[in-house]
Amino acid sequence: LFTLYSFLYVLRLNEGSNTGINIDERKKMERENFTIWSIFFLEGFSQYPRLEVVLFVFSLVMYLATLLGNSTLILITILDSRLKTPMYLFLGNLSFMDICYTSASIPTLLVNLLSSQKTIILSGCAVQMYLSLAMGSTECVLLAVMAYDRYVAICNPLRYSIIMNRCVCARMATVSWVTGCLTALLETSLALQIPLCGNLIDHFTCEILAVLKLACTSSLLVNTIMLVVSILLLPIPMLLICISYIFILSTILRISSAEGRNKAFSTCGAHLTVVILYYGAALSMYLKPSSSKAQKIDKIISLLYGVLTPMLNPVIYSLRNKEVKDAVKKLLGKIPLHQTHEHL
Repeated sequence: LFTLYSFLYVLRLNEGSNTGINIDERKKMERENFTIWSIFFLEGFSQYPRLEVVLFVFSLVMYLATLLGNSTLILITILDSRLKTPMYLFLGNLSFMDICYTSASIPTLLVNLLSSQKTIILSGCAVQMYLSLAMGSTECVLLAVMAYDRYVAICNPLRYSIIMNRCVCARMATVSWVTGCLTALLETSLALQIPLCGNLIDHFTCEILAVLKLACTSSLLVNTIMLVVSILLLPIPMLLICISYIFILSTILRISSAEGRNKAFSTCGAHLTVVILYYGAALSMYLKPSSSKAQKIDKIISLLYGVLTPMLNPVIYSLRNKEVKDAVKKLLGKIPLHQTHEHL
């Protein structure tokens, strides 16, 4: 999601630019207005004080549910022998990302919802921005990796264990993390170097697009680099996911038995649902004209997306997954620990 922020930010640069100001005047304005801010004020939902208590309760419940659901999913993928497969390795990584993603912003939000001074220090803002970007970027790559895993499982099942062996899966997961973390470091470093003419962030978190709106001037180099990074992490993974599912759908439609088709659909249904949630919510928020009214709506949608999607991911992967349900029951002691299972 945060990768999409920077992508669309660059595309919208000309919307708010003043073409009547030359370069020398811009530099003069920058010298006059630029301040090194050590504290930022998060506007959040301060305009709706009655709503803040409701949002606090909602966010707290969703955050605790996210921690519980994703921690449980990580735990069972480690403890249950049946879940030692590529899909669950990637799912465990996805759950860890969801925990980090929400933990980067929700605790600060909870404090600010009950506080009259909604502030965050520069270092805290930088860490929050970096973690959100890193987790969002990593998830973009990991969702593409998971789509490839489903493609191999359905389109080339006889060679699945050879192609998606443990070493290959570990490398793919590592590449996802390294790519996301390094690109997030680059984007965060660039964003923090841009001179800011204010310290009031019109958001409930140090979201990169909201911070960049405070920039005194635009930087062609910074914007170009952020655009290139965003193209690498957004359209390319989306294209790979679409290609994978085109082949998957083609293979499923050639399956003669209805039972076989249903089993194949259920195999990739959870991942496809997560992909639609991830990209659908992001695109609905940011592929529309900017306005002050839209910004208020965006904050509500962004909050719902930020707390609901990470909470729903373990639920989505558990609803129609017998292995996950049995593993949870086993963890809770409803299935004897000595019961053995066959590997997938």
